[in-house]
Amino acid sequence: MTNRSSDPLKPSDHLFGDPEDLLIDRAERARRQWQREIPEIAEKLSPMVLLGRLNEAAQVLARDYLAPAYAEIGLKTGEFDVLATLVRSGPPYKLTPTELYRTTMMSSGGMTARVDKLEKAGLVERCPHPDDRRALTVCLTEKGLKLIKDQMPNYIETQQRAVNGLTEEEQLHLSDLLEKLIRSVNDPLGKF
Repeated sequence: MTNRSSDPLKPSDHLFGDPEDLLIDRAERARRQWQREIPEIAEKLSPMVLLGRLNEAAQVLARDYLAPAYAEIGLKTGEFDVLATLVRSGPPYKLTPTELYRTTMMSSGGMTARVDKLEKAGLVERCPHPDDRRALTVCLTEKGLKLIKDQMPNYIETQQRAVNGLTEEEQLHLSDLLEKLIRSVNDPLGKF
C-alpha cells in the first residue's frame, strides 16, 4: 500500500492517525510504528509481521467463523474437537484419554472436564478398556455420532466461507507453508 504522505515515517496530524493506516492490518501498523521509533531494526521486522498476521487471522477465524459454528451445534470448541476426533478415529469410535489428548487440537488441560460435560449430555460414555482393567476409554454414543455426522457438512461450509478470500491454489500453498513452519518450530534441533 502506498503512503500519500511525502514522509512515510512521519506521524499523521489526524486525531486517529493517517486515514490510510485504517486500511492496513495490525501487524503492518506495528511494523510501521517500530520502523519509525527504532529505524535500525526496520529490516528485521518481517517475522514480527508474519507472526502478528498469523495470530490475528487465527483470532478472527475462531471468533467469527468457528465459535459461531460450534455454538450452532450446541458445543464449545474443545467439546466439538473431542467428538470430531472420536468420529474420525473410525469404528468402534473409542479412544483412551491419552489418545484423545494426543490427537485433538487442544491441550491436555481440561480434557476431563470436557469429557464430563459430553458424558452428561449423552454424547460420550466412559467404557472399560479392553486390555487394561484399570483404564477407561472414551466411547462415542449413537447420539454423539449422529450429531457430528449430521453437522459436518455445515461445518465444512463454514470453513470454506472462512477461507474464500484465497483461491484454492493459494489455500494449498498457504497450507503447505504452514505445515513447513509447524514442522520447523517443532524441531528445535534443526533436523527438519
